[in-house]
Amino acid sequence: MIITINGRQCEAEHGEFILDVALRNGIQIPTLCHSEALPGLASCRLCIVEVIENNWSKVVASCVYPITSEIEVVTHSEKIKRMRKTLLKLLGARAPQNAYVRKLLAEHEVTPAARFQGDPDENCIMCGLCVSACDKIGAGAISTVYRGIAKKVSTPYDEPSKTCIGCSACAGVCPTGAIKVQESHGKRIIWKKEFELLSCAVCGKPFITPEQIAYLKAKLNQEIDEILCETCKRKAAGERFAQTCADLTASKGLLR
Repeated sequence: MIITINGRQCEAEHGEFILDVALRNGIQIPTLCHSEALPGLASCRLCIVEVIENNWSKVVASCVYPITSEIEVVTHSEKIKRMRKTLLKLLGARAPQNAYVRKLLAEHEVTPAARFQGDPDENCIMCGLCVSACDKIGAGAISTVYRGIAKKVSTPYDEPSKTCIGCSACAGVCPTGAIKVQESHGKRIIWKKEFELLSCAVCGKPFITPEQIAYLKAKLNQEIDEILCETCKRKAAGERFAQTCADLTASKGLLR
């Protein structure tokens, strides 16, 4: 199927989202809550685009709009730019001093609205990525609580969560750095809960909690013989690959 994005013809699969097609073709659409690992949130709405189909125009969130027919997409029409600036003003009011939000405001030449008075210490924009990541893992340690202007992401009753495994996946996906993680002296503190950190068997770097190990054992249904950090895992995999190539080369030499 062929669709048109900003005058360019692009191939698309039936049901594929507009944002994915655009990014694959080097067409940039601003996003904030989008993650390939956690698709389908569409909470920030920065990825809105204009879709023209059968001479009708509509505004959609490109990250969740499935392509089912040949359509024309405009990513930066005047209408879209006006709407996107309004969204950014609201984000700027929510987290006025956040570095990433201020970067987005500058990139889109948006002046914060003087009539909005936000909390200068606020960094969370309520995108929901952290909650989605925690749910995906299966911990369910955090969620959105309260309503209206009091709505926030928190653990139950703002107390250390019994189900949190200290993986810090929530902090890893947070686009604005709102979730703080403290690590020192072999300890990790997140969501008011302290975790012991186990060390990599090769480099000795403390990086994983016993709760994460227990989770992985249950998930994989097998014992974990050696604890390796990601860097050492990649190094070991590279060495195994190099050895395999050397063995194959040697075996070919013997067969000649």
